[in-house]
Amino acid sequence: MTLAAAAPSRRGLFVIFGSTFFELAGYFMLTPWLILRLTEQGAPTALIGVFAASAWVGILLVTPFASALTRALGRRPALWLSGAVPVLAGIGYGLPLEGSAALALWFGLKVLAGMASGLRWVLAEALVAEFAPAHLRGRAVGLFETMVGATFVIGPMLLAAVGPSSAAALWLSVALLAAGLVWAFFVPPLPPEADAHEAHVGWRGVWTALRAHPVIMAAGFCGGFFESGLTAILPLYGLALGLGAAAAALLVSASGLGSSVLMLPAGALADRLGRQGGRRGGAGGARLQLMRGCAAITLLATLVIPWVAGTPWLAWPVAFLWGGAGGCLYTLAMIDIGARERGVTLVNSTAVLVMAYTLGGVLAPSLAGAALQWAPRVGFPALLLAVAVACLVLLARARAGHRL
Repeated sequence: MTLAAAAPSRRGLFVIFGSTFFELAGYFMLTPWLILRLTEQGAPTALIGVFAASAWVGILLVTPFASALTRALGRRPALWLSGAVPVLAGIGYGLPLEGSAALALWFGLKVLAGMASGLRWVLAEALVAEFAPAHLRGRAVGLFETMVGATFVIGPMLLAAVGPSSAAALWLSVALLAAGLVWAFFVPPLPPEADAHEAHVGWRGVWTALRAHPVIMAAGFCGGFFESGLTAILPLYGLALGLGAAAAALLVSASGLGSSVLMLPAGALADRLGRQGGRRGGAGGARLQLMRGCAAITLLATLVIPWVAGTPWLAWPVAFLWGGAGGCLYTLAMIDIGARERGVTLVNSTAVLVMAYTLGGVLAPSLAGAALQWAPRVGFPALLLAVAVACLVLLARARAGHRL
């Protein structure tokens, strides 16, 4: 990379990091605020659960069309749109409405904000991979994922400090979302996509990306299953082990800690191994070996489950490894895609990776919850073993550079 190109790339990374930090801190502050307000208003628990899931519905709705929106608007305007919609939605939550009218408005805004978040997720990941220098891409992506993980903690902490259901908390979250939007305006001009007119978009683009990287997408699914999906069910798992409510809830922290502290080292290791000459498969081979290692860790951690019931303290290191290895699988998959693709094709592949991760995150709590209810001693570990083994087998059979 020349010096002339390096400066905009560094600026682009700085802006994407800062903008995403403020937006996600506001988002993870706003989401529990909405849940608490609905609870105070006496909304049924099932309805609150559907409301919480509506954001994921929005993400799944928009992700297949992220590349089409990006090509129609341009990458920077699409990024600005993805930042503006959550700000407007946050303002809408503060309108003086009550009853069914307020609930209908909140549902609509939640879906729209989820769609914007899905677009932002795809664009931010793709731009970080594109702005990062090739020899530092792993570190950049790993650091970005670590920063994203930190906002999961910072947002709720700010909410607790201001007042969990206060009006001030709502407007502070809107201010954070607005700060993220303002930062996004400083993204440097991007070069035109070389594949702007040739690359497929929409569902055809999704299918093309899936065919090009089937194993990488399987790794993304496994990452979403063990990092995001199991996190939602860990408190129930803790209770099934006989842990108290507080100790069971802390399993979520163990999983989050694993994903936060391991993703940056995984990215740095991918950079280092990729630069070593003579390694079979080059940088792609190094990333594949690391993904195989992460998949093996999920399998080994799952094999410990039969001993956890008799030794409950083992649940914390197991949760740590599930979250860490799952997060690293997603991070390494994103690094691999960023090393191969550019322009619209990069957005397409990132969108499919996000879809695969989201699908894993959505299926894990529902399937694991059913397994814990019907067959906690056999069904729960069997489900996790099946996913871990399938992921490891696919990665073990893959060859670097051959339709990962």
